[in-house]
Amino acid sequence: MTTPTDGTRWRNWSGLVEAHPQQVLTPTSVADVVDVVRRAREQGTTVKMTGTGHSFTAIAAPEHTLLRPEQLAGILEVDRDAMTVTARAGTQLKDLNLALERLGLSLHNMGDIAEQTLAGATSTGTHGTGGVAAGLAAQLAGLELVTGTGEVVRASARENPDVLEVARVGLGALGVLTSVTFHVEPLFVIEAHEQPMSWDEALDSYDEMTAASHHVDMYWFPHTDAMMVKQNVRTDLEPGEQQPPSRLAAWWEDELVSNTVFGALCRVGSSAPTLIPRINRLAGRALSERRYSDLAHRVFVTPRRVRFREMEYAVPREVGLEVLRECRRVINASDWRIAFPVEIRTARADDVPLSTAYGRESSYLAFHVPMDTDHTAYFGGLEPILREAGGRPHWGKVHTRSAADLAPVYPRFDDFLALRERLDPDRVFANGYLRQVLGD
Repeated sequence: MTTPTDGTRWRNWSGLVEAHPQQVLTPTSVADVVDVVRRAREQGTTVKMTGTGHSFTAIAAPEHTLLRPEQLAGILEVDRDAMTVTARAGTQLKDLNLALERLGLSLHNMGDIAEQTLAGATSTGTHGTGGVAAGLAAQLAGLELVTGTGEVVRASARENPDVLEVARVGLGALGVLTSVTFHVEPLFVIEAHEQPMSWDEALDSYDEMTAASHHVDMYWFPHTDAMMVKQNVRTDLEPGEQQPPSRLAAWWEDELVSNTVFGALCRVGSSAPTLIPRINRLAGRALSERRYSDLAHRVFVTPRRVRFREMEYAVPREVGLEVLRECRRVINASDWRIAFPVEIRTARADDVPLSTAYGRESSYLAFHVPMDTDHTAYFGGLEPILREAGGRPHWGKVHTRSAADLAPVYPRFDDFLALRERLDPDRVFANGYLRQVLGD
């Protein structure tokens, strides 16, 4: 199961993080993972299962042994009575969606990127917007992991429920996830309504839209008053009755405009930043309205071929729009030139201790720059505003927070640390990022 390691370099998707592991292994079974972890513990080294590297932080960066997830993929069990599906944790979300579709089943909600492994997506708190459960971790009914002592622990409502409660967002600090079990539901159809709005129109109607639609996602183009608003509503249509966009329309909107043209405009903006406000105004005027219906995962997920860097914070819902307005004020007063839209989403409160939505309804504010653009001034200029509002940074996206200032915004932070001490007392799964956000 060993792959060549001489000169091995690991980089994450955005190119922000690079690591040089001393050993690369591709386990094909849970027993393989157990062997690797036990050996690492004996030798005093560390292990990281890296997933697909879609986190912008170094949360998955390996320091000694890198485990590749490719051979730990696929569905293990479908329980139609309990309405749960168990899959190997190395399965990519896009593959799970397709497999569930063939079974006539669906996850309740998800974000707009489906490249991540199930382990990576749940462990970092990946989420969508609206719905009963926005986060993937809040949809977990069970999990299996290999602890830092090499023990295989299964957790569900009946077996080790205390582990399930905390480990749903585990940051890769509690063990190597080998399988996850999701609550699922029958495959369903969503009607999507995408429309341009002005800044004032979107913010003034935001509460009304989120009350009327199951999922609302907004994008503001900095240096303009332009917004693109997406409202997704569950329908009574049966699968097969949906009316998706034509192949030409889908290619035009999702590939040509959103990726090819947008990527070209980002490259122009990177080489001539003074043009960015004008480019954003042109982009805002080019936005068009469309309606269509399709299977849920086809609506939630959109192709992302333009690489970027991202910072996202969850702030209390009641101050979300106020914080957004303050961020706009700071952007307008600066000399920054921001080519990427700012994304605005919401989530109901959940009960996952290290979820960014733990115990409170949340507004998510996400800020992006092209991957070849220095993000430090922009993200660093806005982060104090988000932090002052009680914000919690997405674990997989750029931030500068540490254990000392994260603990006060997570009421059960100490419970997580206690479980970490129990499951990984020798810090087999540690790396620099985890030492920063959890201490050591």
